[in-house]
Amino acid sequence: MKCGIIGLPNIGKSTFFNLISNSKVLSENFPFCTIEPNYGWTKIPDQRLYELKNLIHTIKIVPSEIKIVDIAGLIKGSHKGNGLGNKFLSHIRETNVIIHMIRCFKDINVIHVENNINPIRDKEIIDIELQLKDLETIEKKIEKIKKKNYKNILYTLQNVYDFLKKGKNIRMFPFKNNEKIYIEDLHLLTIKPVLYVCNLNEKEEYDNEKIQHLKKIIQLEKSTIVMVSLKKKNTKNFYQYGIDKIIKEAYKLLHLQCFFTIGKKEIRSWSIPNTYTAYQASSIIHSDLKKGFICAEIIHYHDFIKYGSEKKAKQAGKKFVVGKNYLIKDGDIIHFKFNT
Repeated sequence: MKCGIIGLPNIGKSTFFNLISNSKVLSENFPFCTIEPNYGWTKIPDQRLYELKNLIHTIKIVPSEIKIVDIAGLIKGSHKGNGLGNKFLSHIRETNVIIHMIRCFKDINVIHVENNINPIRDKEIIDIELQLKDLETIEKKIEKIKKKNYKNILYTLQNVYDFLKKGKNIRMFPFKNNEKIYIEDLHLLTIKPVLYVCNLNEKEEYDNEKIQHLKKIIQLEKSTIVMVSLKKKNTKNFYQYGIDKIIKEAYKLLHLQCFFTIGKKEIRSWSIPNTYTAYQASSIIHSDLKKGFICAEIIHYHDFIKYGSEKKAKQAGKKFVVGKNYLIKDGDIIHFKFNT
């Protein structure tokens, strides 16, 4: 599961990528500093790991991680290949969630490709480029479907196409029943969930009129917006809160949850889709667990914290045994039993 960071050039994407993935990719004051995508991993902030560690005094904790991709800046005409646009758009197709960064900070020393700061315009530039690429993709599909006379598929494709033509992203389209399956193979860009990140100079810029307008636009899309100042690390609470919130929100958009394994050496968090059964979750640790799966012993995190130990939770009837089809809940502490 991947999150892709997109936006115009020179808005702080590579700086943000370096911060959350502990990487050191090139970040310079000129467009297309990033050409090939950079890949990294970021740890998911989870206070529960530290609370469990305080109870059982484990040597180390291992948080869950998600993959982050730093994609080169898009510009007007990217859907036609401008600024190596087609190449960059193909990188976006590979991601599951988009982190759309928008420059809100003013700095005469940092070039802006549009020569001035306008967050609403910048958002629209990216939206339009992705929409135009999707229109192109759907047009090609419609031509193929017409020849085969698949009326249901054609009807859905035409409706989605008309929706896009109005400047709306497909993730807002009111799909009925199983209509989505007709476009799954197209890997459309504007159907992907988006987290908007505004890169500010100061916390006080929250009150900027354009930013307030931008927030209203994003709320109408039913998307999430996070404010952060990548330059003002000395305002530690605001900075760290922003970074942590971005990571957590991206994690939610991926429809992931985590379960824990605990022991004397380590407490580890494991990321899984929120539809996984105990049987499926076992393979995340090791394929042998899935092959020889017998059952899973479960204590939920809240019960473990409440009673203070595995023994006391068990005595209170909060430890239970489940089979293959048990749906994992976020925060389950699991011990898998299997045949070797």
